Amino acid sequence: MKRENEVLRSELVALLSGEHAHMSFEEVVAEIPLPRINDKPPRTPYSLWHFVEHIRIAQWDILEFIRNPLHISPDYPLGYRPSPDAQTDEEGWLKTLEEVLSDLHSLKEIVLDPHTELFAPLPHAPSYTIFREILTAADHNAYHIGELALVRQVMGLWPANLPYLTGKAD
Repeated sequence: MKRENEVLRSELVALLSGEHAHMSFEEVVAEIPLPRINDKPPRTPYSLWHFVEHIRIAQWDILEFIRNPLHISPDYPLGYRPSPDAQTDEEGWLKTLEEVLSDLHSLKEIVLDPHTELFAPLPHAPSYTIFREILTAADHNAYHIGELALVRQVMGLWPANLPYLTGKAD
């Protein structure tokens, strides 16, 4: 049973990291030109920063739901995205990226902690488990990472040195 538990935790961390089936968050935001972070692709109200900030807000909400029984989620759907006319600067962009990575690291630490009971009901939400929340975070991130990759391609912002468009990826 101990071996299965270690494998499960390892696979959950791999899923959160973007291993196996999709690219990582770090890969999808690599080399986005700062002057373009507020640009919007055709026929969408959201900029690159809006997409990344949405990932940050949703992931933070899931993390806080796991670790803080008094956490109150933002109003849905408006609380999960910045206003379509909102913009950021370099400092705001870097803060968003840093917080996504920091919260992702915290989710991984929860998974890797051998004292974390992945399948136990959350005391403040008995129909939810940490396992369910981790899968939700990973699934949500993967969806929007893919979306960001496509948006970057549509906007002509995919770096030529990344393997996903060169045919050199596994």
